Amino acid sequence: MQIREDLCTACRRCVPYCPVGAIRVEEPDRVYIDQDLCAECGTCLRMAGCPSGALEEPAEVYERPRSVRKFFSDAMATHKETLLPGRGTEEVKTNDVTARVKRGEVGIAIEMGRPVLGARMTDVEKVTMRLARLGIHLEENNPLSHLLADPAQGTLQDWVRNERVISCIVEFAAPADRLKELLLTIKDLAQEVDTVFSLDLITRFAEDGSIPVLPVLQELGIHYRPNSKINLGLGRPLREE
Repeated sequence: MQIREDLCTACRRCVPYCPVGAIRVEEPDRVYIDQDLCAECGTCLRMAGCPSGALEEPAEVYERPRSVRKFFSDAMATHKETLLPGRGTEEVKTNDVTARVKRGEVGIAIEMGRPVLGARMTDVEKVTMRLARLGIHLEENNPLSHLLADPAQGTLQDWVRNERVISCIVEFAAPADRLKELLLTIKDLAQEVDTVFSLDLITRFAEDGSIPVLPVLQELGIHYRPNSKINLGLGRPLREE
């Protein structure tokens, strides 16, 4: 995103709309966008209502390497690989059809940079590399998987590493009996990355209607919200569970 200085009146109307603080003010009358911090989310362009039309989105935000920022940060942009908007992944929302997380498994999604603080892809790589050492394979239909240089090592392609996004979801499924091990690893990673993340856990209900992962969360002292996404199982399965 750019601010055309020949049009900008330095009214500062756009400044509070940037979620990552990339719109800077240089006294007395210059407002500009820090290109290193900008995640190309487009919020300022859509919502600030610049009175002089000084905000503009150049075509190169849809080209490498800036396109990583755009597709992982702008909920209105659609990934070419997944055809889903934003950083999007279907995860539990279509699990009745896709069986992405099967019985006897748990699904885990680490939403790097959420809520709205953003993340460097170098921090995302720290997570993917640690998980790879544990033998974890990322979900292929998640857009992050298309940026991996070596899935077995969890490394990202070189041109991606210096980019910054609003959020990026590290998503995978694993045997349910590994849940405690994986959550402990994720707790360790929380101390190593220079950002925040939200943690999602996907599980199937037990036959008696209970949620089988709750005892592990309670043992580890991980607080969980009482509300969640519930897949009602109304879809027609495309594959066996």
